[in-house]
Amino acid sequence: MPIQIGDTIPEVTLKHIHDGVRIIDTPTLFSGKKVLLFAVPGAFTPTCSEHHLPGYVERFDEFRKRGIDVACVAVNDPFVMQAWGESVDVPNGLQMLADGNAEFVRALGLEMDASAYGMGLRARRFALYAEDGVVRQLFVEAPGEFKVSSAEHVLAQIG
Repeated sequence: MPIQIGDTIPEVTLKHIHDGVRIIDTPTLFSGKKVLLFAVPGAFTPTCSEHHLPGYVERFDEFRKRGIDVACVAVNDPFVMQAWGESVDVPNGLQMLADGNAEFVRALGLEMDASAYGMGLRARRFALYAEDGVVRQLFVEAPGEFKVSSAEHVLAQIG
């Protein structure tokens, strides 16, 4: 069953680039913080690159003013996530996290099979807002849609 509002974020490790490849576990990422994490099916894919990530880049300061950390996760390797972040000028502080083996999205129950497109197992498009590791808001897109997980929509909902 997919993660629900009120559930605790499962303990999984993710990777990111910061002076080399670094591992970060979800307790470190979420504990004692307000975090907006959004997931995309793939780095450098059209909707993700043209709308989803750029929306969070444009509104990053609005989240930060509310004391909310922002992170992006995809089933890609950390080098791809770093290159993608650089290609759209991701601000310092917006974490680009790699879930290379889809362990995190599977633990959340928010994976999808994109084998028909040659992409294998990927993340569904979603955004979740957590406080101290507990999901407070969850925005999961219907297949092929991009509405509820947008930065604009999420900002309006978390007020």
